[in-house]
Amino acid sequence: MGEDFGPNFVSLIDDETGEEIELEFIDALEHNGIMYRAFFPVVDEEDEGSEDEEEYGLIILKSETVNGEEMLVQIEDEDEINTVYDLFMEQILEGDEE
Repeated sequence: MGEDFGPNFVSLIDDETGEEIELEFIDALEHNGIMYRAFFPVVDEEDEGSEDEEEYGLIILKSETVNGEEMLVQIEDEDEINTVYDLFMEQILEGDEE
């Protein structure tokens, strides 16, 4: 079996706004014992021109276990996000070369 099952989507609730956010899972990687997941926001074609382009970039969240449950949380540290972003880009580009 290959990876031909189609894209994976998740819905998250923004803790600050209470808004539901639809994300398409792109890739995952482990770095320094922490699991990170990369997503692109799902954009309705009707809404494409109405939001800032910044809203549609790669979203990287890290996995943390809270009370025995996996939670995806925003990365606060700028150095951490830059390092993980670079690792994702390397991984994605390596996949394109194959």
